Amino acid sequence: MKHWKIALAGVLMAAPAALPAQAIVAGISGTRLDISATGEVTRVPDLAIISAGVQTLQPTATGAIEENAARMERVRAALKRAGIEDKDIQTSSINLNPDYRYVENQPPKLTGYRASNTVNVKFRDLKRTGAILDALVREGANQINGPSLTIDKPETAYDEARVKAIANGRARAELYARALGMQVVRLLSVSEGGAIQAPPPMPYAADAIMVTGARVAKTEIDPGTQNLATTVSMSFELR
Repeated sequence: MKHWKIALAGVLMAAPAALPAQAIVAGISGTRLDISATGEVTRVPDLAIISAGVQTLQPTATGAIEENAARMERVRAALKRAGIEDKDIQTSSINLNPDYRYVENQPPKLTGYRASNTVNVKFRDLKRTGAILDALVREGANQINGPSLTIDKPETAYDEARVKAIANGRARAELYARALGMQVVRLLSVSEGGAIQAPPPMPYAADAIMVTGARVAKTEIDPGTQNLATTVSMSFELR
């Protein structure tokens, strides 16, 4: 009898733990509809990331490094004068390699050493980016790549895209229901598939201005627009 009572108590204690798991399982009596919907918003980029650096060639490795360091110091000073903060300047690579001249049927001949130093720079005032790039070139930068234009704080835009995606999903469910002669009874589930930030077209443009009778090219950057999108998967019950 004691063993029987202990076994029964164990069953009673285990039963409540199983009930909540079964309570959340709700069957559907109608038709399940699974759809995917996208919400999209458009923004003007407010952040440009550009790679700028110096490459030098000298007969000795020491000479190449020293000249590179001196010119790179001027480049960094130009960035600081332009108001670029330290947090927006990040070294991306420093390289030193031998440089050879190749002639057919002859062994390679060492001609010197090539040093390079590159930094990634974030520009938060896109209107001044072109002028700053021109200043960097004047100070010794001979390698510039980019820009990569993006949205600095995109979460608010993505939230707007999420709201649109949900609205589009509900509208599509209603469309399917009408076409089937049914009605949307309830939303069964929703999940986010991911956020997408489409890259803009290359934004470089040249604006010619007159200086002392000569045409001088002035670097300009056109930010254009970017599309930010979010996709959601939704399931509905139709009857």
